[in-house]
Amino acid sequence: MTGAGLEFGALLRRLRLDASLTLEALAEASGVSVRGIGDLERGRVATPQRRTVAALADGLRLDGTERERLLAVARVGRHPRPRPAGLHAFPRGIDDFVGREAELARLRALTGQGTAGIPVVVAVSGPPGAGKTTLALRAAHDLAGRFPDGQLMFDLRGTDDDAPDAAELLLRVLKALGVADRDLAMAGPQGHPELCRRVLAERRCLLVLDNARDEAQVRPLLPGAGAGMVVVTSRRMLTGLESVHRLPLGELPPAEAAVFLTSLVGQERAEAEPGALAEVAGHCGHLPLALRVAGNWLATRTGWTVRRLADRLALEERRLDALAAGDLRLSAAFDLSYRQLTPTAARMFRLLALVDGPDAGVAGAARLTGQSPFDAEDTLEELVETGLLGADRDRYRFHDLLRLYARDRLRAEEPAGAAEAARTALHRWLLETTVMAGRWYEPGHGAPPATWQGTVDLSTAEHARRWLRVEGVNWLAALRAAAAAGDHAVVVEVAEALHWFSDQWIFWGHWPEVFATAARCAQALGDPVLEATHLNYHAWALLVCEGRHHDGLDRSAQALAAAVRAGDLAQQGWAHKYTAWAFRLLGDYAAAARHNGEAATLFEAAGDLHGALQCRVEHDQILVDGGRQEESVAEILDTLSFLDQAGDRIEPHIADFTRTNLRVLIGGAHAQLGNWSEAAEHLRVAVELCRAGGNAAMESRALVHLGNSLLAAGDRAGARDAFSRCLALGAAADPQRLTEARERLAEADAS
Repeated sequence: MTGAGLEFGALLRRLRLDASLTLEALAEASGVSVRGIGDLERGRVATPQRRTVAALADGLRLDGTERERLLAVARVGRHPRPRPAGLHAFPRGIDDFVGREAELARLRALTGQGTAGIPVVVAVSGPPGAGKTTLALRAAHDLAGRFPDGQLMFDLRGTDDDAPDAAELLLRVLKALGVADRDLAMAGPQGHPELCRRVLAERRCLLVLDNARDEAQVRPLLPGAGAGMVVVTSRRMLTGLESVHRLPLGELPPAEAAVFLTSLVGQERAEAEPGALAEVAGHCGHLPLALRVAGNWLATRTGWTVRRLADRLALEERRLDALAAGDLRLSAAFDLSYRQLTPTAARMFRLLALVDGPDAGVAGAARLTGQSPFDAEDTLEELVETGLLGADRDRYRFHDLLRLYARDRLRAEEPAGAAEAARTALHRWLLETTVMAGRWYEPGHGAPPATWQGTVDLSTAEHARRWLRVEGVNWLAALRAAAAAGDHAVVVEVAEALHWFSDQWIFWGHWPEVFATAARCAQALGDPVLEATHLNYHAWALLVCEGRHHDGLDRSAQALAAAVRAGDLAQQGWAHKYTAWAFRLLGDYAAAARHNGEAATLFEAAGDLHGALQCRVEHDQILVDGGRQEESVAEILDTLSFLDQAGDRIEPHIADFTRTNLRVLIGGAHAQLGNWSEAAEHLRVAVELCRAGGNAAMESRALVHLGNSLLAAGDRAGARDAFSRCLALGAAADPQRLTEARERLAEADAS
């Protein structure tokens, strides 16, 4: 049963049914037996005689066009067209191919799916320079043996202004497949799509359609049946194509990028300067085309060291110009995609270069361009579709080299005043939103007021926390810009709004900078209350975030002096509180107790309930650290009772954080006393509180204490689980706790 026989049989059956004839009726009209017609329709006879076909055509009363078509299909069965074999006009460019093993493995796996009669179509997409064509070439060579009827490649010139349309491409493909001119003329342009699908369906071919412009250009070339495979490469994602396997390409992993560069510059030069080679790869953003340009440059300049090129590429403002070798220029590849953008998308592309951080959200992009969020999202998705922007959930990111290209376009095409106005609008929006989000955690504030006209969902504390974290680099850059511009009041307002939130993201890494900047701005404003407040915040950051205990002492002393000048009892209390904290960490428990007692007195006089609560916690911590464990257990339980009695007089987020801290503290005290079950009970509560509140830093601390307690109690499985959960928290955890968890897990596994 051959493909030609099946094709003729299917056509015959369709024509018979269109004529409303049964097998018996057609047999009577044509003189061909019922069994003969049945065998023909089932494909059991691959080469019907011409006179038989003519008789069937008479019986069906076919007109000239349909009659000739039935005869032509029968001729294909009797005289099969020559089938192409081997590679056809595949260009060079794969001899030094490196990496992409996962992608090649997926393509190999997909070839087996075409044997079920459904062809495999793969859409390979990615930014300019990602190596889409090279991957397709490598795959075609590797998979050649699986496609005995030929492997064909066509450049669709999708980035050219005069790219061929679907009709022209269909004709080229049909000719390459060996379809006779007579058959092409008989089918006519309107019949070429069906003819192409029919020919591809009966052959096991690999068709590579490289550099596609859009879906309309390639859709008529995709077969609907058969055992073939089509690989389409495009800078666009070709979202409109249905029933395709998608294979996105990005930059190479660093190790593969280094191997690729080594293959171009030579093993000896690469091994002589491995650090410089890694820098070159990094400056190229691990993008295959950029790596090739850099490698070719070094390969043709044997007098250059790798270090010399690395230093040349280190200058961001000259990097794109430096990534050129002969007629191979990286920026030219970017130009091709940029020219295809709509004016609105091109402007968005340029203005996104003003974003300071690695990525942006829809609301920020809208603020840059002045669009509504819905329109901005559509524009961002156009940039994603064209491969000029990456997307991860609701964040949009440039490749490093595309960011540099966008900056060049910004300088060349956007009026300086317009660019600066867009940057200012973005920074102002970032800081205003930061204040509103941070105030969720400040006593007396909470949700934004009903009058706030924001474009970000800050309806819950969790939404606010998420926004502050994902936009952290961007709003920090805006804060720096405000400080540099002398907007001292703005900086102080932002830092004030973030005071209690900082407990939710302790190990971000930038709190010392934020609060030091705010302290300088407060001093510039000449307000001693503000100065004392932000000096106190900076003392906290030095103690908690950086472990600089002596510097923390100096800062809290400065805060106390400013608070005394201002006559502010609450800030005097906080200065003594941080002084007590520093002395405790330095092991001077007597001094810590003295300053903490002074702080408690000041907070009581000022009516600062939150400060008084933290003094109670500090008192409990001093007892634990000072070795007075039994006494500390009773005191901690008393503090927990005080917290419960205070009820809603304590800000909920502060109450949750404090309750968690106390559970960790009492768990540690019980562990010191050898009360392992009691310790584990309190620490499990602490872990659940942390998880509910999303505080990974505190959770990592609780998990390590829990793991240590379980290990001491002989519960190795439970301990391993606790240490593993700590490690799973990743960068949001306390770095010291991660190190301890890793070490303790190794000990547990080894024992």
